[in-house]
Amino acid sequence: MTTSAGLLPSAFGLFGEPPAELAAWPPTALQFSPLVPGSVVLEDQPAGSLAGMVMLGPPGTIERRYAVALALRALETGAELTVLAPKDKGGSRLRKELEVFGCTVSEDARRHHRICTTARPIDAIGFDEAIVAGAPRIVETLGLWSQPGVFAWDRIDPGSALLLEHLPPLAGRGADLGCGIGVLSRAVLAASAVTELTLVDLDRRAIDCARRNVADPRARFVWADLRREVASLAGLDFVVTNPPFHDGGAEDRALGQAFVRRAAGLLRRGGRLLLVANRHLPYEAVLKASFRSVSLRVEAGGYKVYEAEA
Repeated sequence: MTTSAGLLPSAFGLFGEPPAELAAWPPTALQFSPLVPGSVVLEDQPAGSLAGMVMLGPPGTIERRYAVALALRALETGAELTVLAPKDKGGSRLRKELEVFGCTVSEDARRHHRICTTARPIDAIGFDEAIVAGAPRIVETLGLWSQPGVFAWDRIDPGSALLLEHLPPLAGRGADLGCGIGVLSRAVLAASAVTELTLVDLDRRAIDCARRNVADPRARFVWADLRREVASLAGLDFVVTNPPFHDGGAEDRALGQAFVRRAAGLLRRGGRLLLVANRHLPYEAVLKASFRSVSLRVEAGGYKVYEAEA
């Protein structure tokens, strides 16, 4: 469940996990990133209620302009905003993007980052346009709710498409780990023998969209980091997953391997894992170490679908 507003005026905001040596923020700063479970919802923050914010700019242009516009809207007039990002992940565009909002910007470059500092202008412009552009919406080609910044936000990624094509009939209690906007979950819940499905994702925006897309009383939704234990989730009959392998824009093969181990811990003996992954990712060893049996169901288009028994 997301945390909403009701905050004291003049709080200080933090968005993401900026390198501490590049920016400073008070220890009491409120976290607003949708990728940090339990963080405060920036969309719900009252206008003019923050005394400052430090933001690690998201990598996507639409997503970044949306977050910056929300941050500026939430700041008191004259309050300072520091936005930084790696030069090759939006940092080189930060200054111009802030100037579009009417900001006067000072810029620094350190450790491959661009660091832009500004104050919320009295005559801010362009907030509404950027917020509308980055807000949740129904993607017409999918017929589903999604939002820029969510994984594969406006398409079904090839890995999920392959798993959908080869998804066997499932039954009992299960989970969709890294559920995204709920594409796999909708297919799983098409089976009447499924009694409960828990959708888990690190991204609050994905969970919010999945709630809209998966209107089924058997579904429950959990905003959580699967690298940590998830409360009240155990003894499952099946798990489906298209695990992520990027963290903060960089490839992290250990992330998908952590999903495999988490799935093994959630399943009852004899429970099944259905996993799709890019062909080059080294999951075979961790699958074999975590499960009693592992089989390759299909390999196509640069992806593999595995089935494993706990």
